[in-house]
Amino acid sequence: MAGIVELLPKEYGYIILTIAAYYFLNLYMQIQVGKARKKYKVFYPKLYATEADTKDHKIFNCIQRGHQNSLESVPMFFVFMMIGGLKHPVICTGLGLVYTVARFFYFTGYSSGDPKARFPIGGLNGFALLGLVIVNIWFGVSLLRA
Repeated sequence: MAGIVELLPKEYGYIILTIAAYYFLNLYMQIQVGKARKKYKVFYPKLYATEADTKDHKIFNCIQRGHQNSLESVPMFFVFMMIGGLKHPVICTGLGLVYTVARFFYFTGYSSGDPKARFPIGGLNGFALLGLVIVNIWFGVSLLRA
């Protein structure tokens, strides 16, 4: 283990902590979907509600979709954080924190029942993810030039 730690920049710990912070955001979203399932009586295995299931199908679906959308992009987020963070841990941490906070606002806005409420703060997650992509491209090019 000491060999791995010696290879990583000291600031890589921020990457790990940022990813851990996202875990807590995901847990929060899971709990909100679980509460909505009970409240609106939309039980598994149904992923989304129909008008036949509940008159509040739209708000349930917004809550579910807010979480589902976050799950769709989390693999890319984690990979870009872990790889880009090897070379630029502070930049990736900053982008990762913006992404996580924006994802919170994206989810809470979406959960209001008005999908447009996920913007403008929630929309910053896309810019943060794009920033991570750019850092990773920058890192990849620097490896090729070394």
